[in-house]
Parts: sequence; structure tokens; C-alpha cells
Amino acid sequence: MKGSDSMNALRIDNLQVDIGDQTLLKDISLQVKKGSVVALLGHNGAGKSTLLRTIIGMNEKVKGTIEVCGHDMDSAFLTYKRHISYLPEEPMLLSELTVDQHFQMYGLAYEMREDILEERTNMYVTAFELEDKRDHYPEELSKGMRQKVQAICACLPDVPLLLIDEPFMGLDIYAMDYMEQMLRQKASEGVTIMISSHQLELIRNIADEFILLQHGTCIESGAIDTFDTIKRGSDL
Repeated sequence: MKGSDSMNALRIDNLQVDIGDQTLLKDISLQVKKGSVVALLGHNGAGKSTLLRTIIGMNEKVKGTIEVCGHDMDSAFLTYKRHISYLPEEPMLLSELTVDQHFQMYGLAYEMREDILEERTNMYVTAFELEDKRDHYPEELSKGMRQKVQAICACLPDVPLLLIDEPFMGLDIYAMDYMEQMLRQKASEGVTIMISSHQLELIRNIADEFILLQHGTCIESGAIDTFDTIKRGSDL
């Protein structure tokens, strides 16, 4: 129900996700405060990407509840989805759409004003050096360029929750620097960000909290500056 938890952008209770006979996430319960930037940490296979994909509805949950800004995934899915933007680890672009058409599609999906969409598109395209690629199709782009396009799509709309899976994968050093600046700007505007990355030193500069997953369960959380102490006391 809307407004049931005004302090949290994201609330998950008793989440379980199975694929076939394998349990990928078990007993996940967490709360992410509005305006916080949370690093989602853990080894390969810990469940980070699975958790992000479950939050956006790509993976079906066996049990549990997920709310974004008080909107329940099960009872108000369309409203729920419009409060989230997602940057996947691997670009998920449509082969039949040009770069510009992807931006227009996101603008329509999130009901963005045309002038705001145009302004942000021009800004991001220039910063990511994609000015001459706007009429190109995904197969004409390198992986790094496709990742830039996907990053722009994710950051175009004004949403309270931004989910990011390995944002720096495939990007050159200049694009990585701009990506970090872009995320800092989003955070300064009050956007809640959950970011999964193996490059801890990069996201340590952005995040203020962390959630640590191990074997599909949440084993620890807290302020990001306490993570090294916890890591030394664990088997990570």
C-alpha cells in the first residue's frame, strides 16, 4: 500500500527465488532508505544479479514481498515498475531500433516531457561521445558503445530507484569517469541507487551503505566504511 513505509525506497521481506530445483535467493529481507546509495556485494554466484532482476520482475519469486516507495510488486505492478530504472550488466537493446529510437522509447515509457527528454539525451550522448551513432542499430556498435546506450536509457527518466548491475563493464576510462559523475549527480538529487560491481574501489566512492550476499542470502549490511572490517572477519 502506498505510503506504508515513507522512509524506505525499497523493502523486501522473506524473498525466495528458485530456478528449477535450485534455490538462488533464500530468506532475503532488507530495507533501503530513500536517498541512499547501496553497494550490493558478494562473490560471483552470490545472487546479486538475480536479486536485481527479481526486483524489476524479470525473475519470478516463489514467496516474499517487494515494495518500491510503498508500491507492492504484486498488487500494483505497473505503478511499481514506473518507480524503477534498471541498467543491466549486458545491454538489452532491440535490434530493430536505432540508438535514438531507444531513447524515444524510454521517454514514452516513463511519460517524459519532450523538452526534458531532448535536453538529457543531447547531454548524455555528447558526454559519452555517441553523437555520430544516434542513427545506428545495435549490431553496428561495439559492446562498450551498446553499454553506453543502455546507461543513457537507464538514466533518462526521473525515478526514485535506480538499479545498476556492473555499470563499468566494457566502458573505456573516460566513460567510466563520466558514469561515476552521473551517478554522483543522481545521488545528489535524492535518487536511491543500488549498485552491484566487482570494482569495489569505484563504488566505494559513490556508496554510503552496503549489502553483502553469500550463497543467495543476505549475511551482512551496514555503512560502506565498515565493510573492510567485516570482510577481514569473514571467509570472503
